[in-house]
Amino acid sequence: MSKHLFITVVTPTAIAANNRGEGDGSTLSTLQKITCGNDQHTTVSAEAIRWGLREYLQNTDQSQVNRTFDPDKDEYHLKHEKPENKDNAEYDPEKYIDDDLFGYMDAKKGADNKDATKKRRGVLEVSRAISLDPYWGDIAFGSTGGQKGKTSIHSIEVHRTAYQYSLALTPESLKKIERADIVLDAITSIRHVGGNHSRFLYEFRPESIVIRITDDPSPWIMNCFKRVGESVGCPKLVRLVEVKDIDASELIVAGEIADTPYGSQLQNLGVTVHRGVKEAIQKAKEALNPVKEEAKS
Repeated sequence: MSKHLFITVVTPTAIAANNRGEGDGSTLSTLQKITCGNDQHTTVSAEAIRWGLREYLQNTDQSQVNRTFDPDKDEYHLKHEKPENKDNAEYDPEKYIDDDLFGYMDAKKGADNKDATKKRRGVLEVSRAISLDPYWGDIAFGSTGGQKGKTSIHSIEVHRTAYQYSLALTPESLKKIERADIVLDAITSIRHVGGNHSRFLYEFRPESIVIRITDDPSPWIMNCFKRVGESVGCPKLVRLVEVKDIDASELIVAGEIADTPYGSQLQNLGVTVHRGVKEAIQKAKEALNPVKEEAKS
């Protein structure tokens, strides 16, 4: 039976803003939003989070990455791709970690106009990030330097909040199973999120994290965090462990949540709780060692 790795992250609370993106056609730079119940929340796309993970992989070991980003030219390049002939792009999930994790699709026609598309579904699944707090329409104003004109004044939607999002990975589906460890390291080191023409500096690293390693193919831990007063709690997760829908032995919980009553409740129920996120990441790697060894045998 396959082992699955599920992770839910809640970021620190900070001010989110789309500082570089396209707006609504006016001078307003907008945040993406989604309705949850009767409230409007801001959201960050899964593509944007994947962009942040790609940036980490490129900065860590560019030789292992097929698609790279050139910030000076604002361009993407594939290895072996010739500018004069984009049809020569090559994908190799055995060789390149990004082709393995994120997949690819190279749509093209072959001889006799037959479909020669090459594609592979990404092994790493990433959810859209949703703000913990409702958005009440806060806007900041700014202007260009120097002489002012009719379009000098611009406005930016801003939202002070934390975001939560989830990732799912079945390590055995990777071409190289040890890449699961790289994914775990990347989660603590993610810096920018970009995509959909937007990018802003915001800490997308975990303030708290829930890791589940299980035979169960369903995550069960998505959206387990919620705002409780000025802090963050996880009453839904506590309930799931109490009623034994999630086996306590499958969970590793860490971060600031460990210092809350929810951390104590989970620990009393038998969940492994660490105060440090990086310590929890190391424990998750160790928990995956038997899976990695079995896959290589």
